[in-house]
Amino acid sequence: MGALSCREATSAALTEARSAKVSHAYLGAGCAALATIFATPALAQTQTINTADTAWMIVATALVLMMTIPGLALFYSGMVRKKNVLATMAQSLAAVTIISILWVAFGYSLVFVGDGPWIGTLDRWFLAGMTMDTVNPAAKTIPEALFMLYQMTFAIITVALVAGSVADRMRFSAYLLFSIGWFIFVYIPLAHWVWGGGFLGSVGVLDFAGGLVVHLSAGTGGLVAAKVLGRRYGYGTENLSPFDLSLAVVGTGLLWVGWFGFNGGSALGANSRAVMAIIATHLAACSGALTWGAIEWSIRRKPSVLGMISGAVAGLGTITPASGFVTPWQGIVIGVIAGLVCFWACTWLKHRFRYDDSLDVFGVHGIGGLTGTLLTGVFATASIGGASGLIEGNPHLLLVQLYGVAVTLVWSAGVTFVLLKLVSTFVPLRVSREHELEGLDISQHGEALQ
Repeated sequence: MGALSCREATSAALTEARSAKVSHAYLGAGCAALATIFATPALAQTQTINTADTAWMIVATALVLMMTIPGLALFYSGMVRKKNVLATMAQSLAAVTIISILWVAFGYSLVFVGDGPWIGTLDRWFLAGMTMDTVNPAAKTIPEALFMLYQMTFAIITVALVAGSVADRMRFSAYLLFSIGWFIFVYIPLAHWVWGGGFLGSVGVLDFAGGLVVHLSAGTGGLVAAKVLGRRYGYGTENLSPFDLSLAVVGTGLLWVGWFGFNGGSALGANSRAVMAIIATHLAACSGALTWGAIEWSIRRKPSVLGMISGAVAGLGTITPASGFVTPWQGIVIGVIAGLVCFWACTWLKHRFRYDDSLDVFGVHGIGGLTGTLLTGVFATASIGGASGLIEGNPHLLLVQLYGVAVTLVWSAGVTFVLLKLVSTFVPLRVSREHELEGLDISQHGEALQ
């Protein structure tokens, strides 16, 4: 029964009461009982759900899941050697299956239920108390179940991203244990601190779609993992070129389109802010790809396909935290900066410190997330996202963003290191030399491409 029917029932009850000359006290008690019956929390929540917002968020959820399978799986597997293609895909697939179950079991509740400064509560353990009509205060116009599912896809791809840094050499069993621990002790706390009412969000840190929570955390974790596992055999002396860049290009396209749901969906509704976020996202990817390609063209006389897709993903990752706070032209500028900074990180910085980040997760996602978070503090526009950055006369926001970056770097790096050491006490982190030379497809999964 809706609100109108409730009022009509109450009016009818009053009329009957008067005609029967019921006492005033009795009438008051009856009305109070009627109000209690009809004004249930579920009814109040049902009235807030918007069908247009719900439809868009269902699409956005599907787009973000597509980013991991098949998007990231193809992107990563196209850049490893032929003998490791299936093993690389298996890591993305494993992230989807494991993190989905853990998210429903306790991840969602710890991140988005309760507003403690450090962690949420377990009130939604295995979605306890969630119905078709409940909503989360963070997304009042869509069903809570849909909000839970959408946020699940973010957790999935963040864990899957880390695997790119240790491609070609990490034991599958170690990867599974590490992924579980990393999700629990790195992703869940960071997501709550920024998005779930934790202390970073409380001090004003802005991260529209995951510059800190997704990209910087995954990039930092990947760098630490690459250092702990050590370089691949033949690094610097053998040809470790990609097996099939066409797979990586297809993966890039799926990631690019999926990012519309990643950033546009973070508006949590079918509204103008979602549209502006999508435009800024697309333009940043375009300018990032063009910038990276132009740098290679000027230095090496040939723009590589690998460079252009790397630039596109760099632009996408860098615009992510800023996408809901900046104008389209600022998205172009951020993409250009992403192409410049991430190219530097994947070439000079990587070679200077000789770390073997197999698929440049730190150089593209880590540096991109860091850069985009700081640029949010520079370009944030009040007319878009309600917050002003340095250009609009608010230098304080840049300092707040720097604080968020520092916390994320320290937490992700420190916890990742401890987790890897802990996992290594149960299973070796790295496959043997013989298995690495043979290929992880055969040694870890008993399969191989013909």
